[in-house]
Amino acid sequence: MDPLEGETSSVSIEYEPVSVKDVLVEMKDTAELLIDLSYSAVLHRNADLAREVLRLEERMDVLKLRARMSLMMAVRKPADAEELAPVLGIVAAADEISDAAGDIAKIVLEEMGLPEAMRAALPEAAETLVRGVVDPDSVYADRTLQDIDLESETGVRVIALRRGDEWLLNPGPNTTVKSDDVALLRGPDPSIGDVCEVLTGDVYESPSVDDPGIPDLERAVDTIIHMKNLSELAVDLAYSSVLFDSAELAEEVRNLEVEVDAMQSRFEAWTLRAAADADDPVVLRGLIRLGTSTEAISDAAINISEGVLRDIDVHPVVQLAVQESDEIITRVEVAPGSDLDGIAVTGGVPDVESTMSVIAIRRPGEGWLLVTDADAELQGGDVLISKGTRTSAAAFEELAQVQP
Repeated sequence: MDPLEGETSSVSIEYEPVSVKDVLVEMKDTAELLIDLSYSAVLHRNADLAREVLRLEERMDVLKLRARMSLMMAVRKPADAEELAPVLGIVAAADEISDAAGDIAKIVLEEMGLPEAMRAALPEAAETLVRGVVDPDSVYADRTLQDIDLESETGVRVIALRRGDEWLLNPGPNTTVKSDDVALLRGPDPSIGDVCEVLTGDVYESPSVDDPGIPDLERAVDTIIHMKNLSELAVDLAYSSVLFDSAELAEEVRNLEVEVDAMQSRFEAWTLRAAADADDPVVLRGLIRLGTSTEAISDAAINISEGVLRDIDVHPVVQLAVQESDEIITRVEVAPGSDLDGIAVTGGVPDVESTMSVIAIRRPGEGWLLVTDADAELQGGDVLISKGTRTSAAAFEELAQVQP
């Protein structure tokens, strides 16, 4: 048996004076990458991606212990404990997301079975994410990401590199892609295959899709995909609530969690009905695991925003950690007459030259609009919560302002 498919390995960990902020940054980036990897592993039925999830899960266990040690050392008086208690909640939430992602990955590694309808949902479920080992003869090998300029040329982004046991979760322009690195790529399906072939030297094969032919099963799959999107959105909004100390956003996290719980109940009912029409009902076992784990991710979002919900001052180290993570969440107000005023947003993607995704809109007098699964048109005065890289965030903020 692959050791990664068994129990978590026991690694001796001793206290080291580390920056709590840096640990929280890595935990946040790791948690978000784990969600991406685990669902991609299931949708592609890719055991290699699933094993990367378990490697990252082990890394998260180490980060969790280091964060706890550092926080315990930081408490000197009761006031410190009160201020740092929500930070422990954020640490626990990242670990809960990690555990849920590991459970999702094991659907593939333990061959629980999953209906073909999951692969039929792939194009609308997530961006394509692939894993590849950098071939020494690749034109990308031993060059920096700035030199390769993948994102501008192809829309494909290197979201992480693994070099032996070392993870580079936030590769920047000066990061060098080395031979034999394990690269995780995310981007549009039409171009990611070509990039993967150039990177690895191997032929890229898109997953084939069969018609599942079971109406109730199709409804269950649609529900699980929607649950996944809402759970990811809950995590995004939870971090936003911390960054902006926003009780309104924290309440939206709570509302999303309630909605995902209700969908989980409907999903279980539909899955059981589908079992009556399935040739082999055991194939639905993985789908049930997927639903339970997805609901666990939305539960974890509540832990992230708990301090805000309980009106406890947000510790500055948390806000710094959210601001400095790989994919940042930003707040931008649309100025009337700016390039964003009147722009259409489809499924979170604004109709402008930008790679930022709009995840929520606060419109004066109307409250919050969650736009991941809805269309909208931006208006002057809208406050946008968006997600993307630092470079794209700076350009997006310029679009929201009236240029002289």
